Amino acid sequence: MSRCMRGALAVLGAAWLSGCAVGPVNHFTLEVDLPAQFRFVGAANYRPARYQLCKLPQRRGKRPERKIIIADYKPVAGRVSYDLPLTETIEGCPTALRSVEFDFYAKWGARSTDVGGSLGGIYFTDPIESEDVAGVPASGVQELRGQCMWLFRTVGRAHTIRKLLRCRALDESGQRQKMLAGGVAQRALLPGKTLRLVLTLTDEEEPAFDRRWIAVPGGWKRCRGTSFEDLQGACDDDAPEFKPITMPDGRTCDVYPTCQ
Repeated sequence: MSRCMRGALAVLGAAWLSGCAVGPVNHFTLEVDLPAQFRFVGAANYRPARYQLCKLPQRRGKRPERKIIIADYKPVAGRVSYDLPLTETIEGCPTALRSVEFDFYAKWGARSTDVGGSLGGIYFTDPIESEDVAGVPASGVQELRGQCMWLFRTVGRAHTIRKLLRCRALDESGQRQKMLAGGVAQRALLPGKTLRLVLTLTDEEEPAFDRRWIAVPGGWKRCRGTSFEDLQGACDDDAPEFKPITMPDGRTCDVYPTCQ
């Protein structure tokens, strides 16, 4: 090979590498901080980008416009991380990431059935929709905070304790909101950045349904209702009567959770 040919190839190779280095970044890092004994099944959903007239077919099974992400149970709190494209051409149709949906699950007891679930989601906006949406800090990491708590109830004739999981978003001051855990992010600001959903679990527990429990020292008492067999067991505002409950370990108690 001549010296001129080798020189030309070197120049072309340098140009190709340079082009790769300065190409636009189209991905971001999604991180999720999970409490101990939590898992989730998530789906990153892509839809035709703004002003695109193409359509994706309706189908079941494998769907390239829906990327599944899964984090399994861990005995301690931890962080999982995923690299996701913000835009992608699927079957010739330019698409954009519109949402990441979560089904959260958590264990509250030792049995395989002692599991509660809740939903969450992150939604991605275009610039025209983003006037009231927070931007990415100088650190390059945008955090969305959420908090989960257990709601207790009784089931069956033995009035056995069962728990439901509820996860909600937190505002900047740490107050629980009505909206599901997650939030909204500006897609255009995320290339090369990190979006982190921080999920925590509070020690506080609340009744799953109103007017069935009365707060007492040490916890809560279950209202009797019209009879011991009354599964609804609403409280009498004037003179509530109570009935014993069955703890998950089989103990019969008058107060949850201290079993006084």
